[in-house]
Amino acid sequence: MNVFINDIPLIIKRSSDKIFKHKYDLVLGKDDQFTSKDLIGDVLIRDVDSVLIDRLVRLMEVKKLKKLDSLTLVTDKKKKLIDHLKDQFKIIKAAGGLVVKEGKILMIYRMGMWDLPKGKIKKSEETQLGALREVEEECNIKVAITGELPNTWHSYAFKGNKILKKTSWFTMQCLDDTYMKPQAEEFIEEVRFMTPDEVLEVLPESYASIQFVIRDYLKAMKKGGRG
Repeated sequence: MNVFINDIPLIIKRSSDKIFKHKYDLVLGKDDQFTSKDLIGDVLIRDVDSVLIDRLVRLMEVKKLKKLDSLTLVTDKKKKLIDHLKDQFKIIKAAGGLVVKEGKILMIYRMGMWDLPKGKIKKSEETQLGALREVEEECNIKVAITGELPNTWHSYAFKGNKILKKTSWFTMQCLDDTYMKPQAEEFIEEVRFMTPDEVLEVLPESYASIQFVIRDYLKAMKKGGRG
């Protein structure tokens, strides 16, 4: 489960998972005292329970933890902790695509950020069909699904509700971009195919969840795992 709270990655690991402590800037135990000011860089917290994750989520939602790059929580009850986390939010499902044409990736520019086309799935709509519809509507192109990418979950507040949006991602092949244009109703200003190097240049101007999806794709491409 790839969760992003206020655009900060929240990673939940099992106690049995292999963990390299030297890769973290700060390692804490459940009973260690800390404040939001201590959460800098990549932080690892061990033996996390539901009480502690509630406190951490509140900190991530309320405080602007600009110096926190990622938060990894280690627990021996991973599923229980994930279920507890989900229970705090209203779950909304969305889907989108990473569209490829001749080795280039389709990026959209929306509200000051480089993004990938995506949107909410309609009730009773199949996930893949929703992903195709959203991509085709937002970019005015024709695409076909070629594979799957990791799902992402990101939180936000809307009308007093805490929302956790699950986005299912797919790799897609562009079939026809003759009439490609941004969907103005969705505040999209630009639609552009970019080389992987160009994408990496603008990636700092993307949301953390989008960076995660694109980096996963590019990593797999280097290994020859995705087309």
